[in-house]
Amino acid sequence: MIGMIKGQVTHLAAPVACVMTASGVGYDIELPLPAFCQLQLNTEALVWTHLHVREDAQLLYGFTQPRDRDVFRTLIKINGVGAKMALAMLSSMSASELKTHVAHEDDAALTRIPGIGKKTAQRLLIELKDKLKDVEGTDDLPLLSTGAAGMPSEGSIIAEVESALLGLGYKDREAQMAIKAARSSNDDGFKDTQSLLKATLKQLSTF
Repeated sequence: MIGMIKGQVTHLAAPVACVMTASGVGYDIELPLPAFCQLQLNTEALVWTHLHVREDAQLLYGFTQPRDRDVFRTLIKINGVGAKMALAMLSSMSASELKTHVAHEDDAALTRIPGIGKKTAQRLLIELKDKLKDVEGTDDLPLLSTGAAGMPSEGSIIAEVESALLGLGYKDREAQMAIKAARSSNDDGFKDTQSLLKATLKQLSTF
């Protein structure tokens, strides 16, 4: 089991980051969007990982804190919740926010996550009720060092953000509206995918 990877971020393609270790091995790691937004090219990152083995693939999922990985592992143990839905949940809200929504039995908050209807949300509230008690109330940043990021074109940034959102289950129109709103809120534009993703997620939380 690969539990943690520390190395340099050599490639970013939302929501996947390639992290190269000191031994020269690069690992493709898929992260929740807020975690992906914290990474920068040519910087050092510490990522807590979960190795998901399928018949046709071995996939690595990454998280900035072991707490988030624990929540992910709790989610995928629930019947009907796969890795894609678990990632969508942790892309739409933090682990501590999820704990709060479950504690308050707020099924409406869960139905705003792509792929989760009212019945699924209600079932999740029941199944998660006693499983998130140890989730901390803070959301820390990953271990990063300074470094230089690339300067992709605005068109490629928008396309990558939209692709990442669609991959998590957001509808095309919903993703485009959120991206448009995020761009309208920033007259200076966005220099990288991470900054636009972060602003777009903020817009989606208000829809």
